[in-house]
Formats: sequence, structure tokens, C-alpha cells
Amino acid sequence: MANEDLERGGGMKNRGNNGHPPGYYSSTYYAEASETHWTSWLIPMFVVANVAVFVVVMYVNDCPKKNTGIEGACVAKFLRRLSFQPLRENPLFGPSSSTLEKLGGLEWNKVVYGDQGWRLVTCIWLHAGVIHLLANMLSLVFIGIRLEQQFGFVRIGIIYLVSGFGGSILSSLFIQHNISVGASGALFGLLGAMLSELITNWSIYTNKAAALFTLVVIIAINLAVGILPHVDNFAHIGGFLTDSSLASFCCSDPSLGG
Repeated sequence: MANEDLERGGGMKNRGNNGHPPGYYSSTYYAEASETHWTSWLIPMFVVANVAVFVVVMYVNDCPKKNTGIEGACVAKFLRRLSFQPLRENPLFGPSSSTLEKLGGLEWNKVVYGDQGWRLVTCIWLHAGVIHLLANMLSLVFIGIRLEQQFGFVRIGIIYLVSGFGGSILSSLFIQHNISVGASGALFGLLGAMLSELITNWSIYTNKAAALFTLVVIIAINLAVGILPHVDNFAHIGGFLTDSSLASFCCSDPSLGG
């Protein structure tokens, strides 16, 4: 117990106002700023990993060399090998479908008939383009860092990875003729965790409207992205549903354990 208190940066405080004047915690959604204990490092690492993988994908894609010109010229040619496919082919400013497939994009036939179940995991780290990557990573930073600070990297890491896998499974069941990529399932798992945490700890929120509005806006943005090529809302739904089974694991009152 002593070690746990040290890891939490001094342990839990009483759930009162600890002698602070009204408005002391007004900079957060919570009535208790003292409930943030961990330093977030896993979510930033996930962001860096996703960005690094995207750069590698664009390097392998090599639009200037491989583009046939049928769909138009490469976009942002000044990037040379990292330039994007023609917008008629990929409006998200990203690689070709063949590159995504080659590097582990989710494709139903290859998973079911090609014994390539590993695609259920690798697709989580791929993105269809810059727009897709930015939408996911900004949402991940905005939501994931706060959740990791409150519940720790173990819980949030498990939610992220398991929800991403669950999203891939649902996506492969419903999207059988297109390639699907993205961390959308993992992200919606965290959104589900945020919703569960909001409901579970409703009484300690000082600004419930702001918390709900933030959640709704992020969900709406990502659902809108889900209609674009190589992105699908089945992964979103799968990740969200997967987190439902993990809600009690992630979002119990942080005062009851780490």
C-alpha cells in the first residue's frame, strides 16, 4: 500500500475540499484535481508510434516512382518520396490502397482464407492519410492523456489495444470488399471509457455540460471521418462495444485502487 501511494504521487486525499477555497479546481471538469496521479507517457508514445508508422508507409509508397498517372499527379511533390497519391485516388492525403494492403491493412479475404490474422493488429497502426491521422491523434491526445493521468497506463493501455482488436474484428465481419485501417477502434474504446467514467463519477464533475459536449464533439468528428475511404464506422462501433465489457475495469472510482 505504501508503494502504491508513492506511485500515485502521494496517495489519495480525502474527498472533501481539503481546505481549499471555492473555485480552486475550476480549471478542470472535476471537483477534485487531486485525483490525477500518474504522469502520462504511454499515450504520447502511441502518438509517436502512429506518426512514425505513417512516415514509413509513405516512404514505402513512393508515389513519384509508382504512380501510373491515370488518377492524376502526385500531391505535394516537394516531399519527393513522401508525396501523396492523387486526390482522386486518396482524398485523405495518403498512400495507395496497394501500399496499405502490403503493409498490413485489414482485408477480410486475407484474414479468413489467407491465415493472416495478424492483420487484425497491424491495421490499428496504419492510417489512410494525413487527415485520418490528425483526426485520430488529436482525439487520442485530448482524451487519452487525461484518462491515463487518472487511471494509469496499465488500464488505458489494455483498453486501447483490446478495443482496437475488437474494432478490427467487427470491421472484418462487415467490410469484406475494402481495405480498412486506423486506430479508430482503439480510440472509440477510450471514448467509451470516458463515457463510462463520466457516468460512474458523475457526482464529482463540476462542469457536466462541458464534459458531455467534449465527448459528443469528438465522437461526431470521428464518425464523420468514418465515411471516408479506408475508414469505417464498424471499427468505431466495435471498439466502443469492446470497451463496454471493460468499463468496470477501467472506470471504477480511482480512490478504490490503481
